[in-house]
Amino acid sequence: MDTLARISNNTPISCIHPFRSQSPHFPTSFAIIRVGRGSLTPIRASTTSTERGEVVLPPQRQDDKQLQKGIAEFYDESSSIWEDIWGDHMHHGFYDPDSTVSVSDHRAAQIRMIEESLRFASISEERTKWPKRIVDVGCGIGGSSRYLAEKFGATSVGITLSPVQAQRANALAAAQGLAQKVSFQVADALQQPFSDGQFDLVWSMESGEHMPDKTKFVGELARVAAPGGTIIIVTWCHRDLGPEEQSLQPWEQDLLKKICDAFYLPAWCSAADYIKLLRSLSLQDIKSEDWSRFVAPFWPAVIRSALTWKGLTSLLSSGQKTIKGALAMPLMIEGYKKGLIKFAIITCRKPE
Repeated sequence: MDTLARISNNTPISCIHPFRSQSPHFPTSFAIIRVGRGSLTPIRASTTSTERGEVVLPPQRQDDKQLQKGIAEFYDESSSIWEDIWGDHMHHGFYDPDSTVSVSDHRAAQIRMIEESLRFASISEERTKWPKRIVDVGCGIGGSSRYLAEKFGATSVGITLSPVQAQRANALAAAQGLAQKVSFQVADALQQPFSDGQFDLVWSMESGEHMPDKTKFVGELARVAAPGGTIIIVTWCHRDLGPEEQSLQPWEQDLLKKICDAFYLPAWCSAADYIKLLRSLSLQDIKSEDWSRFVAPFWPAVIRSALTWKGLTSLLSSGQKTIKGALAMPLMIEGYKKGLIKFAIITCRKPE
């Protein structure tokens, strides 16, 4: 089924091939765009108009099921290696810019990433205002869920496409005495198995980049958020387009495609795209920031850990998908250094 989205016409949606509206049917402030699945996947600006002045964009052609299968298998293969070397938090750390850090510092930096995300989202430090029901969308092996549940005394549920991750996350919760508070299951973030308005805190730590339909992804985050609830999205983005740009440069598109192929990612979007989608849902207190400078030591450290004897032997025994992902890690460093890749945090609140 097609999805309706209200998107500001002041700035174009930008993906690897962005759509920039030039339709005379759009009103001056907002445009109603009927998009197929994968609205932020690469598209050309070829459209047809309806009698109501809507512009119909072609549906997504990518095989979402095949993408989901690849994502699940990638994390089935690689999660145990990551946990063995880096621990149970499968995300970037938050560092002081230009710092020199050790492996133990990296694990502390991953906790700091959680804390800085909560601070940026203005989560209250008053106990009476702490979130009590949390969903972790793209939970990995549950590091964030368990941390947040303990910090706030909350219940938390995590979802992942990887059966291996869900099983391991539940095992770790049980081992830490949190089985009554935290649970994990295999589920699709684009079709979450939760009722409307269920969670005070909707948490997505580095999962948005895997979502082929950003409109549906953001819609689901907003749907399951309780009135007054907070949504936190920390994700990889490409840079915002300049006012005169119609698309990313060809070399930028080529680099992102190589990364997509290695890490089972659909097309990238910008932080500005996320903001437009959140505004289209009338969410409040929307803000974002580029944290690229605070995560700069992360990928070089991952590469160094992979080049140790332990890392190399684990990697070689892991499987083809994990090895392919490891070989693409220098591309992430290149993308960051050239200003193409942005590590973005976007937060907002659902109206009461």
